[in-house]
Amino acid sequence: MTSTSLDVERIRKDFPVLSRELPGGRPLVYLDSGNSSQKPTAVVETIREHLAMHYSNVGRAMHALGAESTEAFENARDKVADFIGAPSRDEVIFTKNASEALNLVAYSFGNPANTDPRFTLGPGDEVVISEMEHHSNIVPWQFLVQRTGATLKWFGVTDDGRLDISDISGLITERTKIVSIAHQSNVLGTINPVADVLRRAREVGALVMLDASQSVPHHAVNMAELGVDFVAFTGHKMVGPSGIGVLWGRAELLDAMPPFMGGGEMIEAVWMDHSTYAPVPHKFEAGTPPIVEAIGLGAAVDYLTGIGMEAIEAHERGLTAYALDALREVPTLRLIGPDSLDQRGATLSFTLDGIHPHDVGQLLDDDFGIAVRVGHHCARPLHLRFGIPATTRASFYLYNTTGEIDALVRGLHHVQKVFA
Repeated sequence: MTSTSLDVERIRKDFPVLSRELPGGRPLVYLDSGNSSQKPTAVVETIREHLAMHYSNVGRAMHALGAESTEAFENARDKVADFIGAPSRDEVIFTKNASEALNLVAYSFGNPANTDPRFTLGPGDEVVISEMEHHSNIVPWQFLVQRTGATLKWFGVTDDGRLDISDISGLITERTKIVSIAHQSNVLGTINPVADVLRRAREVGALVMLDASQSVPHHAVNMAELGVDFVAFTGHKMVGPSGIGVLWGRAELLDAMPPFMGGGEMIEAVWMDHSTYAPVPHKFEAGTPPIVEAIGLGAAVDYLTGIGMEAIEAHERGLTAYALDALREVPTLRLIGPDSLDQRGATLSFTLDGIHPHDVGQLLDDDFGIAVRVGHHCARPLHLRFGIPATTRASFYLYNTTGEIDALVRGLHHVQKVFA
């Protein structure tokens, strides 16, 4: 299916959990895909089949199962590379999640083992992030500047939930070594102006990294077209399993970076006093990798490709437009983030006046079977910027319907009556 409209009822049948009843006979309304997506039968069966019939370690065993497992693992790398438009499959590194991918890159800066001037970092140098980042794109850079004496700076966020680039030239300067920002915010739904940030970074010779955990599952993303240097994303948000993430990086930069971890398979040769390392991607994949998880991610890529990313994006835009209108009917609801479709994805975070999000989420689940996420969504600095401790977040995916949004609105009216 590659048209721009989805047969959502058929798609929902691919996800067995969506047909289950919760205790008390409540139908499940799953609006938490920004946290973790559900898995289609095709992915579950691919993992089961490999574990049952083909499993062995990869890159090591010289027997039939070893060959089958290695082939399936490396085929998954090919699928991911094609899916994201990577110039080379060797630029795709499997990690356990996006957090590990971000930490891997941060580890290379200021590392004495790396003498490449692009990665040399010390007092007077700067790293730039943003106020809307997930903690996974904040804490590794805090570690880095604490280790090196460099300075951490960040973009602010406007009142309507956009990246504040009004002083981009003053923020990204000749002292900037890397800029690392979300491609799409996990709270606001905002799609950030990557081209503007990249243009300024290139003017001063800085590298650019994107946390694309919230964009790769929902939009067609092409590494060559983005033009950035590093991209991190995770499998469990794109109908794949947990325990598998991806770092994509430009080949020449990956070649220049030291290994992140030492162990089996990442070496070329080992002596008692020194070692030499395997070429990328294996240089960064020490030890037994997440084999079946990577193969499951390959199956997820097959599934999404079969549906069509353009169709998925169009469906989500329709859901988002519908939800933005529907939520305006809820008294005292305050949307945190853009209130239009312009450069935003299918994630809506909000507060209800006088009602804690934890209470909102509990009542939606207990009384209506609606799964949303509540809290600061691993983005506490963003919530501090808006002067709130937490939000309720509804996030949509290819299997959601307008009827589920209607259920959310009914549930929110119910919550307000309970607390009236």
